[in-house]
Amino acid sequence: MIRVCFVCLGNICRSPTAEGVMRHLVAEAGLEEHIHIESAGTGGWHAGEPPDRRSTAAAAARGIRVDGRAQQFLADDFARFDHVLAMDGDNLRDLRRIAPSPDLAAAVQLLRSYDASAPKDADVPDPYYGGPSGFEDVLNVVQAGCRGLLDALREEHGW
Repeated sequence: MIRVCFVCLGNICRSPTAEGVMRHLVAEAGLEEHIHIESAGTGGWHAGEPPDRRSTAAAAARGIRVDGRAQQFLADDFARFDHVLAMDGDNLRDLRRIAPSPDLAAAVQLLRSYDASAPKDADVPDPYYGGPSGFEDVLNVVQAGCRGLLDALREEHGW
């Protein structure tokens, strides 16, 4: 089982959206028994809260379920995941800073690094303080990144 964790700041918008999108793509591909997916935040102030209602509504309009409860990503979590994917450069730096080893720090990647059409080092924009179009934009970029990630996992593991 390959274990993937998507990480943003508070784990209520971008990372749960990525988790929901990836679960949807994995289910469509029939690979649920091969890939475990979670999300978390580098901060813990939203721990236990559900995803932002605007994220869940935008995803639901596309037939994607975004649910769960926010959790904080801690240094010990590196041992639980094969792939840790940050939503932006700030969270990438925070994750690398708490990584228990240089190898684990180097293994953290930006989600958009799996989107061939994205600029180098591109972030998933934070929609929290914007309007509904920001949540649609997040879905678009997250879907592209998750499709690329799934393609890479399929190639790597021969699924």
